[in-house]
This record gives sequence, structure tokens and C-alpha cells, in this order.
Amino acid sequence: MSLRDLLIRVSEDFKPEGKASSDLPGQALLLGVKERQDLPWPEGCTALGYGGQGNASRTPWIGVFDPTINDKPGEGLYLAYIYRSDLRAVTLTLQQGITSLTDTYGKGARLHRYLTAQAEKLRGALHPTLADKWRDGLDLLVETKYWRARSYEKANVAARRYELASMPSDEALAEDLKEGVQLLRDAAAADRLLFQVPRSSEPALEYPDHDHGGDDNLGGFQPRSSKGYSVVIKGGTAERRQEHEALLARFSLHARACEYEAHNRGVHPRDLVLRHREHPGQDWLVEVKTVLPGREYLAGREAVGQLFEYRHVHYTLHGKPAPHLIALFTHDIGDYADYLETLGIASIWERPGGWGGSSLAAEWRLTI
Repeated sequence: MSLRDLLIRVSEDFKPEGKASSDLPGQALLLGVKERQDLPWPEGCTALGYGGQGNASRTPWIGVFDPTINDKPGEGLYLAYIYRSDLRAVTLTLQQGITSLTDTYGKGARLHRYLTAQAEKLRGALHPTLADKWRDGLDLLVETKYWRARSYEKANVAARRYELASMPSDEALAEDLKEGVQLLRDAAAADRLLFQVPRSSEPALEYPDHDHGGDDNLGGFQPRSSKGYSVVIKGGTAERRQEHEALLARFSLHARACEYEAHNRGVHPRDLVLRHREHPGQDWLVEVKTVLPGREYLAGREAVGQLFEYRHVHYTLHGKPAPHLIALFTHDIGDYADYLETLGIASIWERPGGWGGSSLAAEWRLTI
């Protein structure tokens, strides 16, 4: 059976009223998902179907799990094809588990506020190019009394919705699922870094200064929203994006994958300090700058000034070895990267599918 056929058959056969009995065709289809060997789940992933316990669910679903991250729908992060209550649409959604949270937050407004806040923070740590394709939202058309389905809506981090009357091809569904797994893994990495207490051997990010905000639940690091906002400046109003914190979180994960440790605890006002076990005593000093269209030179100037100042104040005056210097940008700064190289400053920026940068950044194995 193809994935497309499965999704359509469940919508046709499932009965959202009455009991959740395996004798019913729709329920049997969902219960059989776990044992099927003919469905195209990504390598390493498992799946199971859910049609309710006792009573049939108003919003049945098929969960897809990466066991290295989580294999329980009631907790952690996972993917799910969740059906709308009218069974005319199904949404592939990156979900936060809700059952494990009910003892602490209940089943109403407190839980919804928590899930919404966590979803926004996780969303800000996803690769922006990919995340922009997954903004369909999750509206299950359920009444308030269906607390679980309402919580699914709030727990959504990223989503692709499919109308059953115009389901895409199996190839398109497989490509979307592949992207979903990548988002799941990115979100899980961000979750480990941002929302859990780090072990002593893991990188820790902290912003002790009030300008960066704070949240004890995040180990001292709280990425700001990546939503757009307006600032009034002389000459008019400019639309900007608060990309700084989200970029810093993603780059820290990337640096760790490149065998660096990322430190922000006790290094304020510096944005980030990288260290590598093969180079004890050597710091890589990172300054993050948001690039406005056509104003690459301004971001470059600010990075130069701060990197040189921090090198002098935090290293030279204390007799410490000079750090390597890195300017991390939200976008490619073009030819300005060549100028920064003449000053001994490496440039790095995020691009679709990886990280670009100058020759120094490549030499330090921080580009992909």
C-alpha cells in the first residue's frame, strides 16, 4: 500500500463516532500501521496509528517517530499526520507531546500558553528556508471540549496540510516527509540545547544581560521571536527581523557538529566563543550581525569594531592569546567578506542547505 492510498483510505473508512473498535475498517487500518512493511517511512523511522481509546477520536492520526529522538506520542517531539474533524484534510505536523505535560499544566489555557511559547522558540531555531515552506498551521475544526485536539493545534511547530480531494503524488508526499524528518531532527537538537539543562560536557549558551532576555527554564538562553517587527528610525519606518538569536542557536548546533564547543556562559558581552579540543587555549570569537538589504557594509563595520574591541579588552589586556575572529551574518555579505579577510576576520553566513563563508571559515572547517 502506498502512503497516499493509506491516507485516503483512512479518511474514507474511519468513523469518528462510537467506540474505538478494531472490528471497524478505519480503526483496523490505523492499528495495522505499526506492523506494515510496505509503507515508505524514512530510514530509521517507525510509525503507529491512533483512532482513539474507548471512544473514537475526533481527529485520528498516524505518528512518525525517529527512535533516536523519541518513540512516544505523549512526550517529546515527533511527526504526525493528523486528520481534521471533517476528514477532508490531513496535516503533516511537527508535534510536541502533550500527555506528559498535563500533570504540570492541566488541559486548558495554561497548557496552551506553554505549548504556544515552546513552539515559537523551536520554530525560530529551524532552518528558515525550509521552515518557510511549512507554515500551513493546524486547524482541526473541533469544539473547545475536545481538549486533546485543541492541544494538538497549539503544539504544532511546523505543518504541511493536504486536502484529501487533491492529494499530491506519492513522490511529493515522500519528499515532504523527508523534509519533515529533517525539521524534526533540527528541532530536537534545538530542544536539547535550549530547553534542557546541559551536562558539563555540553555547550551552554547564556545571556546574563537584560538586553537579551532570560528564562530560567532555558538554562540562561532564550532566543527571541524570529517574527518581523517595525522600528522607527530617522527617515521612516524599516521592517526588520529579529534573526540574531535564532541564527546564534542554529550556528551553535552547527559548530558542535563541526567538533567545536560553543560557550556563552561568562563571556558577556561577547556573543559566542568557540573552542576545539584539538587546539587547547585557542578561542574563536564570534560576533553576530543582522544584514539589511543593500547595507552589508554597515553590518561589516559593526562586526569589525566589536571584534577588535573585544579582542583588546578581553584578551590583550589580560595577557591571553589572541582569538581567531569570526563575523557571523544573517545573509551573504558578498565582496565585503574579502575586505574582512584582509583584517583577519572570517565571515560566515547561513544559506539553503548549509553554511557559506570566506576562505578562513573554510580553513577552520566551519562551512558546508
